[in-house]
Amino acid sequence: MSETAKVHHLFLPVRAGRASEEVALQIEAAIVDGRLTPGARLPSEREMQTQFGTGRGVVREAIKILQQKGLLGVKKGAKGGAYVRQLDVGNVSESLALFLKQHPVEPEKLIEFRETLDRAITQMAMAHGQPAEKEALVREASRLESMLDAPDPDFEATSELDRKLNIDLARMARNPLFEWVMHALQMGFSSHDYALYRNPDYRRRAAANWSDTAKAIAGGDVMRALAYIGHHYVLLRQCVEERGVPTNEPDAEFLQEDNQQPKERKAE
Repeated sequence: MSETAKVHHLFLPVRAGRASEEVALQIEAAIVDGRLTPGARLPSEREMQTQFGTGRGVVREAIKILQQKGLLGVKKGAKGGAYVRQLDVGNVSESLALFLKQHPVEPEKLIEFRETLDRAITQMAMAHGQPAEKEALVREASRLESMLDAPDPDFEATSELDRKLNIDLARMARNPLFEWVMHALQMGFSSHDYALYRNPDYRRRAAANWSDTAKAIAGGDVMRALAYIGHHYVLLRQCVEERGVPTNEPDAEFLQEDNQQPKERKAE
């Protein structure tokens, strides 16, 4: 059977009532299990109406649902139509980041998760990272320290650099899952590390700790690197506790600030 014929016999008739949802689920299942691969075109609307035994409006609504999920794209014109999109880390991270923002978690739970994640990433980065990557991490961490040492730091620039440092470190682990999760955390609300940068009593210590962590990673001293990571989270817990913000409240001040400053992230 040709590839065209296979595509044209993918789907089964749906029941009335929740027809658009069933159509969307069948198409999504075909994408997930590999019957429809990235770049593949779906059958025409008329062909899908026949296969699903439903009307054009139902098919269009299903396609719209899958467009919103980022699974399908639509091209206009005579040779247009719906096609399967290639998902990238940005699509995955955006969805997870949105989920994190919509499901507030106690600061301690986020901090606990980030500390565990950072410890794993650091050890893998030390094992798999290239010397040039480790040297670049040291340079950028030192630059962050200098920027935060200024009398009036540019928090937008420093938070963007901090975000880059976290993602670069995750990439060094050579495991895409770590990188995807770190992207999402940086796009979401991370573990409220922005509080360290905003607080002048903690700012310089947090930045210096990032620099020390990078040097330990570059030097291959795993115990020292993990000790610095632990110290970062000691500082973070102290800073959050001093603010006395109630936990697990989506309208709490620190969550509002974090949503306004989405790029402010952590110093290791």
